[in-house]
Amino acid sequence: MSKDFKTMAKIIELPHQYGAGKTYTAFFNGLRAGKIMGTKCPECGKVLVPGRSMCPTCHVACDEWVEVKQKGTIVSWTRTDKDFFGKPCEGTYAAALIRLDGAGCDFLHLVGGNLKKLKSGAKVQAVWNDEKKGHMLDIKYFELV
Repeated sequence: MSKDFKTMAKIIELPHQYGAGKTYTAFFNGLRAGKIMGTKCPECGKVLVPGRSMCPTCHVACDEWVEVKQKGTIVSWTRTDKDFFGKPCEGTYAAALIRLDGAGCDFLHLVGGNLKKLKSGAKVQAVWNDEKKGHMLDIKYFELV
């Protein structure tokens, strides 16, 4: 099948702002303070990280905020060295679902350090950026311990 048109490469940027809402604003404020916060379901007791306004299991409002540990266990992970638009860092990186100690759900974040030792079940700990802005990447990455 022949193509009778020209394809042109162009990177398009789309600057935007969004309203994080009450719950995510509280979560991001916790990150700015160097804390990982979650909301606790009053019925099942599950701690949701990032915090959520409603428990997805019990369908009740979650108003109580609790701090979870900055350590956890890798549940699942992926590693890539391919470049793509929106890539969060330079070079090879890994992203993992992490079950933080004290949380009742998995938390998606970057993993740094020796990625050759990366495996499900590995223990990790948060590494923070020096300057915190109230953003998910205030946690620079989780490193294997």
